Amino acid sequence: MKTESKKEYDLIVIGAGSGGLAAAQRAAEHKQRVAIIEMGQLGGTCVNRGCIPKKIYWYAAEFAYDLKHSNTLGFETNDFKHNWQTLQQASKQYIKKLNDMYRKNLSQKNIEIITGNASFQSSKEISVGGVLLTAKQIIIACGATPVVPDIPGAEFGITSDDFFELKNKPNKTIIVGSGYVAVELAGILNALGSDTKIVARKNSILRKFDQSIQSSVIDYLVESGVEVSLNTDVLSVKENNNQLLVQTNNKDHTSVDALLWAIGRKPLVSDLGLERTQVTKDKNNFILVDQYQTTKDPNICAIGDVVGNHELTPVAIAAGRILSDRLFSDKEKEWLEYKNIPTVIFAHPPVGTVGMSEEEARAVYGNKVKIYEANFVSLRHSLIGVSSKAMVKLVCLGKEEIVIGCHIVGQGADELLQGFAVAIKMGAQKKDLD
Repeated sequence: MKTESKKEYDLIVIGAGSGGLAAAQRAAEHKQRVAIIEMGQLGGTCVNRGCIPKKIYWYAAEFAYDLKHSNTLGFETNDFKHNWQTLQQASKQYIKKLNDMYRKNLSQKNIEIITGNASFQSSKEISVGGVLLTAKQIIIACGATPVVPDIPGAEFGITSDDFFELKNKPNKTIIVGSGYVAVELAGILNALGSDTKIVARKNSILRKFDQSIQSSVIDYLVESGVEVSLNTDVLSVKENNNQLLVQTNNKDHTSVDALLWAIGRKPLVSDLGLERTQVTKDKNNFILVDQYQTTKDPNICAIGDVVGNHELTPVAIAAGRILSDRLFSDKEKEWLEYKNIPTVIFAHPPVGTVGMSEEEARAVYGNKVKIYEANFVSLRHSLIGVSSKAMVKLVCLGKEEIVIGCHIVGQGADELLQGFAVAIKMGAQKKDLD
């Protein structure tokens, strides 16, 4: 291979998303020579096409919901309008601000930003645009990308990556999927005035979460106007006069403005040249690592969505920082414990969950599990005539009733969860929460 030059570092990070940035900056704090390789914008999925724009659009949807129901409290807002382009512009301006901030922070820490596609030449060598980079340690943090199914016409649909690039709000939308991305985007579109339908392949949505969460969220979706079609497969998509004709196994032929695939994510590893290393992958192509985030190649570690373990921004950040501390300081035995990690689904209302679901707990502990659950219509929803109930559920273990799971659906669940997560991490019992 012909190279124009060769550069040496202590650490090379592939991917400037949340995990990669955290690892690179922590290594720089330990006085290491660091380079970070990114083929797109700094910040990765979370900043550019994930958490940040999602949360901004979610705020807009929350405002729309409040405006819609504010007449009950004396406000006259029946003729309010929403401008999709203004929302998109606000989101993009904020994202640019974050991009610039990351670039400034990396520069201040003397971390070299290299733009391009990384390709391993060996366990310690990476080629980017004809330049050969070498390092004692390499961290793979290149993330994941949405999956598009292999069916006729699938290319006419969009993914969550494309959602925030839509120039106009679709009047009618089908979202295919049952996870948090499908639920969150359905809630946003519905609240902002799009006729929205979720199509799920199995008999529920949010199937990785507690059954009580699944039931509560479905109730809220349906009451808010989102159609939920379960046990449904999309067979084909056709385009006609700027409309998409979606055919399912239920013999539905629905015409919509937009079809959004939210059926999962796959790791971005196909062009990395991993075959020239000892790195191994699982059956879904996620990189295999041990508890210390190290691959089968001792010089190469991997963090974040590319390993497929709790694909959450705070998890990637924590993993990146702990990894760099382990590699470049005296914390040689430090590792991230993937346990009791709190998660929020920004539905309407939001969902907060930490620890084990009832189903998981009973599978492990059987009749040693005791459940406490409360369901009630909040004052806010009672006022505006919403009958779907808020839910709080504790999963407790043994005579001591140690809380091993907490699940909340309702206004403020996203913030409430933080306190519960700390308490559960500290071993709280039911009586402590009483």
